[in-house]
Amino acid sequence: MPPVPKITKWFLIALTAVFFVGDIGLMATGVDIRTWLALYPLSFSFQPWQVFTYVLVHGDIVQLLFNLLGLWIFGAPLEYLWNEKRYLQFVTACGLTAAMIELLLTTLTGRPSMMVGVNSIIYGLLLAQAMLFPNKVITLVIPPVQMTMKTYVIVFGVLELWVGLHAQDLVAHFAHLGGMLGAFLMIRYWRGQPPFKGRRRF
Repeated sequence: MPPVPKITKWFLIALTAVFFVGDIGLMATGVDIRTWLALYPLSFSFQPWQVFTYVLVHGDIVQLLFNLLGLWIFGAPLEYLWNEKRYLQFVTACGLTAAMIELLLTTLTGRPSMMVGVNSIIYGLLLAQAMLFPNKVITLVIPPVQMTMKTYVIVFGVLELWVGLHAQDLVAHFAHLGGMLGAFLMIRYWRGQPPFKGRRRF
């Protein structure tokens, strides 16, 4: 792998720092700064900045490590393909769209929730890979099969939709799909495709 590009590198550093600073602060003072950064729709703890900062917070080390790996594998190549400014616009669109979806669903259902993690951006990066390199073949570890990037993302998205409709867990499954929606709309905007009109932007 080539060196990690600038935005991806600082993203990895920020996610790691927030996780361990939160743990250290909690042990030393009993105050966890991560509670200020997580997104709490329909709660007195909700603050406007949380629609941006929730992506910095992770519930446990396993979630953090998987997301660091996902950003490195799927994000770094796109930052090299685009540029720092465009890549930052893209991940922001994914994260904000996911937050808006979660806020909307929470408002409609009346069920308070807490949203953390960069997972929604990972889902957006996966969709971008499928839109840009649909026939790229990848090999899964579990199960050990090969499939095209397009097929992988379709299967992944359908499974996430099914789980979101049927699971009774606390995972923000529809926010993950919101990250994919943000990615789809951003790339369509850059291409000047419906629902957007105008000149092609890349």
